[in-house]
Amino acid sequence: MVAIAYSVAFEGIEARLVEVQCSASPGLPGFAIVGLPDKTVSEARERVRAAFGALSIAMPNKKLTVNLSPADLPKEGSHFDLPIALAVLAALDIIPHEELSRCVCMGELALDGRLVGVAGALPAAMAAAEEERALICPASAGPEAAWVQSVPVIAAGSLRTVVDHLTERKPIAPAAPGVISRDAPAGCLSDVKGQERAKRALEIAAAGRHHLLMVGPPGAGKSMLASRLVGLMPPLTPAEALETSMIHSLAGTLRDGGISRHAPYCDPHHSASMAAIVGGGRSAQPGQISLAHNGVLFMDELPEFSRQVLETLRQPIETGEVVIARANRHVRYPCRFLLVAAANPCRCGHLADASRACARAPGCGEDYLGKISGPLMDRFDIRLEVPAVSFLELELPADGEPSTAVAARVTAAREIQRARFRDLPRLRANADASGAILDEIAAPDSAGRALILKASEKLGLTARGYHRILRTARTIADLEGSDKVLGPHLAEAISYRLPFVSGG
Repeated sequence: MVAIAYSVAFEGIEARLVEVQCSASPGLPGFAIVGLPDKTVSEARERVRAAFGALSIAMPNKKLTVNLSPADLPKEGSHFDLPIALAVLAALDIIPHEELSRCVCMGELALDGRLVGVAGALPAAMAAAEEERALICPASAGPEAAWVQSVPVIAAGSLRTVVDHLTERKPIAPAAPGVISRDAPAGCLSDVKGQERAKRALEIAAAGRHHLLMVGPPGAGKSMLASRLVGLMPPLTPAEALETSMIHSLAGTLRDGGISRHAPYCDPHHSASMAAIVGGGRSAQPGQISLAHNGVLFMDELPEFSRQVLETLRQPIETGEVVIARANRHVRYPCRFLLVAAANPCRCGHLADASRACARAPGCGEDYLGKISGPLMDRFDIRLEVPAVSFLELELPADGEPSTAVAARVTAAREIQRARFRDLPRLRANADASGAILDEIAAPDSAGRALILKASEKLGLTARGYHRILRTARTIADLEGSDKVLGPHLAEAISYRLPFVSGG
């Protein structure tokens, strides 16, 4: 008789159900695992043998064949250890088949039978809920998986406790969800002295999820401003928090099973590889752009990133998802992030200071910012120069608005957008609007239309740039509580599209 356990294989943030079939037949003793297992899954044979020895369970003098079905789906990860071990135990009639068939199992086995934590418990719990089965997972993954409250989560510390639970000798109570994690405050906007125009740009960017590029000399406060942006973002909705946490679960970055309602913030170094930024590697793991989903991705020293990385960002910025292509499959990850980029005006950073600029000025600025291609530059809704702060401004007391006051206006503007796009689930913020919907919600009045047409001629705007001005103007109007996009809203939006003095 064939014993069947269930586990999952991950394709992006989706978990596909996998049947772990085990047959114990007469023949030469052996233990084979088939069904496109990778090296980690194949090594489960030795871990299962050692764990059985720790439980004083002898391997049978039979031919054991474990098939992972569907056989054409690649199986990766050590989380197949537990379902393989349980399928073998069911084939030996040590645990009941019926109880095992009502569960989805995942977990890595230590040589002494302990269950080691694995990544992906949250997507696995979602898959178990769809199949109306319980989830058996390591104790460390229980608080994370228990956030899917429609499925009982059995968090066990060892293979022995799982066997005792399935044989009803010592049932395990379902796990409770982890505590919502409270991230450290990102700093207050009032700490930033001067830079009032940049603070206004941060507010608009947070309100409409508009991509932002800041260019200024070293020490102007670009990184400081960017780190304050996440404090202006509204709390994630329950659906957004779950979606974001599923990505972090696959990456193994959730702490103590806690799900955060705060927008994530990622700031990769400019030397990071394309696989680290976009995603990839041997098992097609999510990259920084996916870990920043529903949050902020800060790219400091933007021209220092490799040209290949920068050009790869163009499509994910537009579509909100990234596709990692492999020879035998394609993996999709969501990546709807707010991109904040910072750059110096030239390599030395002192282009605007005649006493400190190099002899190649102003051509050095054009060469440096020229590393950012025109199509990528066009994808920034807001582009502004951040000047250096004088010593007199630094000596003044901090009297700017705190982040809480600005965040309240941002949240109110986001609520207007949620109501506006209630019947359009793919649209969440003004930055997502396009086509007929954008024409409907951001149609300017006659004076505003004349202004934007004149600006289009003077600045040589592309169609994408024209539409981005309309989106930004719609957000400015939402911040003021205006139902219509008026001339002043368009004028401010146009001011954020002016070319840099350096020629970038």
